[in-house]
Amino acid sequence: MPGATAAFGLRTRLVVAFLLVAAVSAVTTAALTYREARSAVLVRAQDTAVVSFREEVERFAPGLPLDVESLRWDLFDIAARAKPHPWIVFAEYGSLRVSSGDRSVSGVLTAELRRTALTSPHGSFERVVKDGSAYLTIAMPVMTRIVAGGGAVPSGLVLFAVMPMTNEEVDIDALVTAARDGALPGLAVALVPALLSARSVLRPVRELRRAAHSMGGGQLDTRIPVHGRDELADLARTFNESAARLERSVQELRDAGARARRFASDVSHELRTPLAGMLAVTDVLDEDAAALAPDTARAVRLISAETGNLAVLVEDLMEISRFDARAAELNADEVDAAEAVRSTLSGRQWLGRVRGELPDGFRIRLDPRRFDVIVANLVGNALRHGAEPVTVRLSAHKGALITEVHDSGPGIAPDALPHIFDRFYKADTARSRSSGSGLGLAITEENVRLHGGTIRAENPPGGGALFTVELPFDGPASGSGAPDGPSPAHDAGPRDSGDRTGTTA
Repeated sequence: MPGATAAFGLRTRLVVAFLLVAAVSAVTTAALTYREARSAVLVRAQDTAVVSFREEVERFAPGLPLDVESLRWDLFDIAARAKPHPWIVFAEYGSLRVSSGDRSVSGVLTAELRRTALTSPHGSFERVVKDGSAYLTIAMPVMTRIVAGGGAVPSGLVLFAVMPMTNEEVDIDALVTAARDGALPGLAVALVPALLSARSVLRPVRELRRAAHSMGGGQLDTRIPVHGRDELADLARTFNESAARLERSVQELRDAGARARRFASDVSHELRTPLAGMLAVTDVLDEDAAALAPDTARAVRLISAETGNLAVLVEDLMEISRFDARAAELNADEVDAAEAVRSTLSGRQWLGRVRGELPDGFRIRLDPRRFDVIVANLVGNALRHGAEPVTVRLSAHKGALITEVHDSGPGIAPDALPHIFDRFYKADTARSRSSGSGLGLAITEENVRLHGGTIRAENPPGGGALFTVELPFDGPASGSGAPDGPSPAHDAGPRDSGDRTGTTA
């Protein structure tokens, strides 16, 4: 799923964490259980053997002086009543050594045990591991009763019992095996609640991701169902509240933008009719200006120029409002790019001022009127704000038509380059009152985008300013309807719109 492409997604981490907790709990419980069970098994066997051997020793009354054969039979008799497992009984009296079984086992009797048996009347015991086998060794001194005093003193005879703890080792190994064999099924069983828990945790997260994706796609009315009162429910409520505030804010901005576009469009439409009359009057006045007094003639020409500038501004505002309202359409047709550029230059009488590198054969699908606006705006700006010669160059690169307009002027100020296509931006702030609207390059950029192309401005190493337009050869989808704007055939000539932001549309 999207968002889980990492090597370890959130679901995996949750499940692994759950299983680790289950594994640690299982291992800890098994270790504690094993320790207690092992201790219980060993202590029970040890206590039983010690008590039983002590009772046998207390009943033992050897005849003195000691007879080896009689002592051996006594040891056999004691070993026969061994509990809980068979013993091998040893007797030591000075240098005398007697055994009821295999003498080699006596090697498990330690010197410490022998010393303790000689000093303690109650005896002693040890657990010894030798050659990988565990033994319980018990030492009990045989006491001689003194009737007169009522007490007992060590006779010097010490009996030792050696009990192999094979059965206890088997039981302990069985505990280890059971703990090990029970851990894996336990982890497998724990996987089910781990997956269920991860699902319950991740479901709100997935819903939040889907909601955020929907909002990113423009569906601002997206909301998340809220379940419960935990932290995830609080997160969902917070998201819904934020989404509602964002929707209200965006709607307010949209309404404000729509009102602004409608206002500009309405004002432009209302101004077109009186402007048409004013332009007709100023044309008449221009013709008679030579016969007027000098001051009156200057005033007439100023009014005529400002009226023309106002007409340009109105047309530009109407054009930009169509882009803002997404009402601008393309009337695409297949044309020869070189012939289209030559037509633009010829219609504005620029052929003698502009150098053209226009190879034939570049057939491209575009809107001829909007392409004319693009070329005319860029060339007009180069002539007004750059320096001649101005070069228009056509080429092709990676499936796109490249149109370059390069002038020989001082170039564009570095701080102006990032804003060169902004609306009403003028590179020379001292010329805030220019003859243009400041919308020309913004309209040019919108026309390029409408064709699915790109435009950029730069200062090349050789000097001057270079504008580069890239339009895809396959062209945009053919639009329908009449062209939205005046045809360039009706334009009297280029119109300045301020520092490198003019329009010729």
